[in-house]
Amino acid sequence: MNQPSQRTPRGTLISAGICACALISGVAVAHSVTAYPRTDDAEVTANFIGIAPLVEGPVSELAVHDNELVKKGTLLYKIDDRPYLYALQNALAAQEQLEGLIENESRHISSQVSHVDVTKAATQAALANEARADNEIHASEAAISEAEAAVTQARADSEYASGNLHRIEPLLAKGFVTTDDVHRARTLADAKSAAVQRSDSQLSLAKARLLVATATRQQAVAQKTQTEAQVNESKHSVLVLAPLVAQRESRAAAVRLARYNYEQCRVVAPFDALVTNLTISEGQYAKVGQQLFTLIDSRTWWTLANFRESQLSKITPGKSVDVYLMSDSKTRLHGTVESIGHGVTPDPDVVGKLASGLPDVQRTLNWVRLASRYPVRIRIIDPPPSVMRVGQVANVIVR
Repeated sequence: MNQPSQRTPRGTLISAGICACALISGVAVAHSVTAYPRTDDAEVTANFIGIAPLVEGPVSELAVHDNELVKKGTLLYKIDDRPYLYALQNALAAQEQLEGLIENESRHISSQVSHVDVTKAATQAALANEARADNEIHASEAAISEAEAAVTQARADSEYASGNLHRIEPLLAKGFVTTDDVHRARTLADAKSAAVQRSDSQLSLAKARLLVATATRQQAVAQKTQTEAQVNESKHSVLVLAPLVAQRESRAAAVRLARYNYEQCRVVAPFDALVTNLTISEGQYAKVGQQLFTLIDSRTWWTLANFRESQLSKITPGKSVDVYLMSDSKTRLHGTVESIGHGVTPDPDVVGKLASGLPDVQRTLNWVRLASRYPVRIRIIDPPPSVMRVGQVANVIVR
C-alpha cells in the first residue's frame, strides 16, 4: 500500500518562486506592451512621382537604368529637340520681324508727326491768308464804291464843263466872252474828261484788286481744306502703330511657349531619387503624359504603422520609435512619430451602409468587437539608403 507523498518545504518554495516569476513576467510584458505600443502591421513608404514627358518625340538619349540611384540635376532622358528648336527659332524670327515693323512704322509715324506739325502750321498760314484775303476783299469793295462815286462825280463835272464850253463858244463871236474865257472853259472840260478817265481807271483797278483778293481767298480756302485733310490723314497714320504694339505680348508668349517646349526635351532629376519601373528605351517614341518610369524620393522615408485605437492614447507626435525591418530584423532604425490618422473607412458590418434615403443599419450584432486600426506616420531618421524599399514590412515600437 502506497503512502501519501509529503511535500517538503524546499519544493513548496521552488513552486511558489516559479509562479511568482511567471506572474511578474506576465505583468512586465503587459506593462511593456501597454506602455510601449508596438505593431507588426507596418510598411515602409516614400514619396514617388511618375516621370512622363511634357513634349512628344523619339527618345534620343536615355541616361539612367532601372533601380539606379540618381542625384538631383542628373540627366534622365532627352527627346529629339530639333522640331522644338526650329519652332523656337521661328517664334524668335517672328518676334524680330514684328519689332522691325514697329521700328519702321515708328520712324514713319515720327515723320508723319513732323508732317502733322508742318501741316498744322500750313493750316494756320492758310487761315491767316484767308483772313488777309477777306480784309483785302473788303478794302477792294470799299475802294470800288469810292471809285464808282469818284467816277460819277467826275462824269458830272465833265458834263458840266463840256456843257459850259458849248454855251460860251457861240458867245465869243458876239463878243460877250473873251478868248481867254473860252480857253479856260475848254481846258476845264478837257481836265474833267481826263478826270473821268482816271476815275474809270481807278474803278477798274479796284475791281481787279477785288478779283485778285477773291482768287487769293479761294486759294487760301483750298489750301486750308487740303492741309486739314493732310492733318487728318497723318493722325490716322499715327493710329496704325497700335495694332502692331498689341501683337508684342502675343509674339512674346509664343516665344516663351516655344522655349518652354524646347527646354522640356531635356529632363533632369528634380531630387535625389531611385529609378524604378523603367519601361522605355532609346529610339522609342514618347508621348505626352505617358509615364516612362517612376522616381522614388530617397531623401525621406516613412513607416505607416497601423495601431489599434486603444493604443493611440500612448502615441503622440514627436515620440521616439524603434523600427525593425523584416529584411534585417537585427538592425534597429530610429524614427519619430509625425502624425496620427484621424479616419478610416467605416465597417459596414458595424455601422451599416451609408447611402441615399434611410440608413441601412445591421440587425445582427457580433459578440466579438475588434478594435479599429489607425495609420500612424513615422519618419525614419538617417535610414541606410541601400536597404530601404517601398512596401517593406516593418515592426515598430513606440518608446
